[in-house]
Amino acid sequence: MGLIVPKFQSTAVARNRLRRRLRELWRRELLAGGTVREWDVVIRARREAYTASFAALRNDLLAWRAALV
Repeated sequence: MGLIVPKFQSTAVARNRLRRRLRELWRRELLAGGTVREWDVVIRARREAYTASFAALRNDLLAWRAALV
């Protein structure tokens, strides 16, 4: 899994926090279930992701998975 987290005039702290949140969601929700082990995936964060709650990011990731599986 690759992450693209653009600056969008945010601080390095905000970008790293978003990276950590996305990696944790990936590990907890997708790798644990064995859904995407053989996929190569790149996630590009949008501007709204910086202010989204953990639950909102989780819902978006699960909706993406449901659309593909």
